Amino acid sequence: MESRFNLFDSPTAAKIAKRFYNASLPLEQSTLPKTLRELVQLRVGQINGCGLCVDIHTKEAAVAGESAVRLHLVAAWRHSTVFTEAERAALALAEEGTRLGDHGVSDETWAAVRGHYDDDQVGALVCLVALINAATRMNVIVHNPGGSYEPGMFDGMTN
Repeated sequence: MESRFNLFDSPTAAKIAKRFYNASLPLEQSTLPKTLRELVQLRVGQINGCGLCVDIHTKEAAVAGESAVRLHLVAAWRHSTVFTEAERAALALAEEGTRLGDHGVSDETWAAVRGHYDDDQVGALVCLVALINAATRMNVIVHNPGGSYEPGMFDGMTN
């Protein structure tokens, strides 16, 4: 499958993509572990069918030290024993925050998130879910395929 359109060929889209990437940089400075951020982004990519996002976040999680077993089980996290209760709360938030049209984020999920994360981490999780949802949608619309991502490939997009 080939991409329908290279967003970086559009001056406007390229500017937005760079700003979008830079908007996510504070998440790197948050106290949310890198592996958790990657697992959440991987799950959103899976739900939205974004091959590029699944490629990126699988590889970035592996570089950050995530195990192959846990990466393979993200899609079935509810039926797996390898995730902590805190990770399960974040994955539930990722799913429900992605599928807002189904029922939104449940009170049960919100309570679980609040029980495991402080205010700054909750804010970071909410922003992370929102940002990765926007990224997956851009990539799916233009059919950006997965498979060729190399860890750190986008690091040059910073201001």
